[in-house]
Amino acid sequence: MILKPSKTIERLKSGAPVMIAAIGDSLTSGWMARKGYLDFLQEMLQAQYPDSRFSIFGSGVPGDTADFGLYRVQADVLDQEPDCVFIQYAINDAGYGFTVSQFRGNIQGIIEKIRKAGDAEIILVTSGHLGDHGENDFVEEYYRQLEELGDAYGLPVARVHAYWKEKIDAGVDFRSLVQYDLVHPTVAGYRLMAEAIMKLFS
Repeated sequence: MILKPSKTIERLKSGAPVMIAAIGDSLTSGWMARKGYLDFLQEMLQAQYPDSRFSIFGSGVPGDTADFGLYRVQADVLDQEPDCVFIQYAINDAGYGFTVSQFRGNIQGIIEKIRKAGDAEIILVTSGHLGDHGENDFVEEYYRQLEELGDAYGLPVARVHAYWKEKIDAGVDFRSLVQYDLVHPTVAGYRLMAEAIMKLFS
C-alpha cells in the first residue's frame, strides 16, 4: 500500500489554504535549470486540484547535507508554519563521507523536530538514479534509509530514483535526465521528480 499525505490532499480538495515547504540540497533548489521540481509540482498540483489555494516554499541549499538540514529546519521551514514538508537528502551525505547510520540519525532528527513543532505531514523524497555503476549502488543504501524511516514512522516516500529507473528501463535516455556532472537533473529530470511526487497526491 502506498502511503499518501491524506490531510494535505483533503485540504487541497476543499480549497483551504495549504503551505507546502521543502528542505533539501541543490535538487530542491532546482540548481542550474530554468525549472526545478517544485516549479513543475506547482503546475501539476494546480491542474490536479483546480480549486486549491496553496503555496510552495522551497529551502534547498546547494551542497547541503542532512546534518545541516537538522540545524536549519526550524528557522528555514518550521517558522513558515507549513502543513506539509518534503525532506530531500542523500547524495551529498554519501559523497561527503557521512555514514549510513549518521545519515539515518540526521533524517530521524529532522522528522522528530517537525513532529514536535506541530502536525505538519512529512514526505520523504529520494533523489535521482545515478546510472549503472557502483556509485548508484552506494547511494541507494542512503535511499534505503529514507524508505525504512518511512515505514517506521508511517510516512509517504516519493521514490524518485525508482521512478527514474522505470523510465530509463522503458527507453528514456539517462543522459537526457542529468546535466554534465551526471548527477544534477536537467529540466526533464526535474519533471520526472515532480511526477514521482505527484503519485502520492493522485
